[in-house]
Amino acid sequence: MTRKRATGVGFIAVLLWSLLAVLTVGTAPVPPLLLNALCFTLGGTLGILWCWQSGSLPTLRSVSWKVYAFGSIGLFGYHALYFTALRLAPAAEAGLIAYLWPLLIVLFSGLLPGEQLKKGHLLGALLGFAGAAAIISGGGARFDPAALPGYGLAFLCALTWSGYSVLARRLGDAPTSTVAIFCLITAVASWGMHFALEETVWPRGTWGWLSTIALGLGPVGLAFYVWDIGVKQGDIQMLGTSSYAAPLLSTVILVLVGYAQPSWILAVAACLITGGAVLAARASAANAA
Repeated sequence: MTRKRATGVGFIAVLLWSLLAVLTVGTAPVPPLLLNALCFTLGGTLGILWCWQSGSLPTLRSVSWKVYAFGSIGLFGYHALYFTALRLAPAAEAGLIAYLWPLLIVLFSGLLPGEQLKKGHLLGALLGFAGAAAIISGGGARFDPAALPGYGLAFLCALTWSGYSVLARRLGDAPTSTVAIFCLITAVASWGMHFALEETVWPRGTWGWLSTIALGLGPVGLAFYVWDIGVKQGDIQMLGTSSYAAPLLSTVILVLVGYAQPSWILAVAACLITGGAVLAARASAANAA
């Protein structure tokens, strides 16, 4: 697979993650860890079926336990930190801090062998982050000192996913099929934490179950497999910057379905994110030349 094609495959994850918010609304009032368990069970099952169909199941036996531990900690750690952060701090502000991960991916990727961080990547990432901040914070974040523990966990959340994405590049020999095991281990851990910490509340009605299934098959399923291909074989700096499209697309979808109102913030964010992506794309093209 070419670098350009792998980057395109990785961007599918960004598109799927843009559906995360609207589908999550449809799953209410399922508690977060139970929703996590349900979705990763579906995502892991999807991966195992793909492995069986493609004949890659035998390759999973030769993968080191360290790889499985790394991937499972990445997926479970990110979501556990994210859910806890949103319980201890205001959702908008904690979400803004957690969404530092695309910026951190672009910055950390400059440390990888064969990669070079240029001013265009930095400026593009900063512009994209400004656009994401405008969307998530509604134009102005308010930081409450009492919520500092939650903010700290949100920052660890950003470090976890950016670190996972960048370090996954160093595991390029590990097949993408290993993500299925990551998901299943994450599901088991989530089930255990749910029964220990939460009250069981199942999805309500047909729409609730359809939203849950769609989450498990898409944003919390297929997205991880195509993201794995993108960060291992594609332009990781471009993927990191283009990830800022997720909050933009998510907001547009929420507006279209009536869960949010259009505003000037959305227009400004669109310009910032698009401009950041263009700058990063030019920097990546210069690197490839």
